[in-house]
Amino acid sequence: MRSRLLLIIPAYNEADNIERVVESLRTEYPQYDYVVVNDGSKDRTAEICRERGYRLISLPVNLGLAGAFQTGMKYAAKYGYEYAMQYDGDGQHDPKYIAAMLDLAVKEQCDIVIGSRFVTERKPWSARMLGSRVIATCIAVTTGRRIKDPTSGMRLFNRRMIELLANQVNYGPEPDTVAYLLRKGAVVKESQAFMRERVAGESYLRFGTSIKYMIRMCASILIVQWFR
Repeated sequence: MRSRLLLIIPAYNEADNIERVVESLRTEYPQYDYVVVNDGSKDRTAEICRERGYRLISLPVNLGLAGAFQTGMKYAAKYGYEYAMQYDGDGQHDPKYIAAMLDLAVKEQCDIVIGSRFVTERKPWSARMLGSRVIATCIAVTTGRRIKDPTSGMRLFNRRMIELLANQVNYGPEPDTVAYLLRKGAVVKESQAFMRERVAGESYLRFGTSIKYMIRMCASILIVQWFR
């Protein structure tokens, strides 16, 4: 029997993590469906998934997070899922928070629920959180809403959002899209979650790329989204 929720797991060069992530879901949370979207990995990510019999979509080239995420959304739309969640393949997302996010989405009729580190916890004043604070400020200025953890990659979407994100090329899984959808009337809530530290592999967000990411997001939220 199909779950009402699909976990979309974009994975690029996550050979050191993907087995641990998927096995945790399959053994401890079998009530949720999942699909791994191998984003043109150069390592053994796809091979490991095939060997273990995981549900897999393997892209022949690297499309980036937006392309991999949209592929998963197309799958969710095609197979009629009521909800879909962006779920990282690096092991940083903790599946024990999925139920609370889904429950909030159902009870509050949310379009988007963000797994936020800062609903009940204070955001630290650190260089690492500088970008998050700046992006949150940009969202508040343009939407009148304060999103406490705009850069969280753990996001749940309802059926309406699935259809939209599956078919619109300019709707990536990023804070600028959340800001745009807020302006268009989407109901966005945050649910407390804690993120694990990456234990293997290497994040694509280093200091230099983090600065570029922050600038790109702020420019999109403050300027570009008004011309969509």
